[in-house]
Amino acid sequence: MKNFISLLTFIFFNSFTLAQDSKTFDKKLADSLNADERGMKTYMLVILKTGPKDKEITDKEKRNELFKGHFSNMETMEKAGKLKLAGPFASKNTLQYRGIFLLDVKTEDEAKALLQNDPTVKNGIFEYEILPWYGSAAIPMHLKYHKKISKE
Repeated sequence: MKNFISLLTFIFFNSFTLAQDSKTFDKKLADSLNADERGMKTYMLVILKTGPKDKEITDKEKRNELFKGHFSNMETMEKAGKLKLAGPFASKNTLQYRGIFLLDVKTEDEAKALLQNDPTVKNGIFEYEILPWYGSAAIPMHLKYHKKISKE
């Protein structure tokens, strides 16, 4: 839990600092990112947790196929402009947290609808918690840079 809170604190303060460093307000950019007056917006933070059937699905081929679908769903959400940040936790932990998604949707129901397309969720490998999270509207801008530094 400490690592998770540390991660959120780092993201929040880093985002806030970046927003404060700007000397020239760019209204066009702010509007394109749906930023409020602070340069922030609300996202839905999804915490993926170990699901009730994770240990039951032991067939390697089936698990690989389910995770292939998991990554395909992430790609679909990104292309649709909904997935803004994602990643696994470094290792299993006592909270059974496995990863996070930061979704650019307005409601928890919209987030749930996107998650129902994920075969790892549908098959019980993962379950999730959804929390509204207020952060920098500029977070999605990292995606174009990530593509430039990733070999895959």
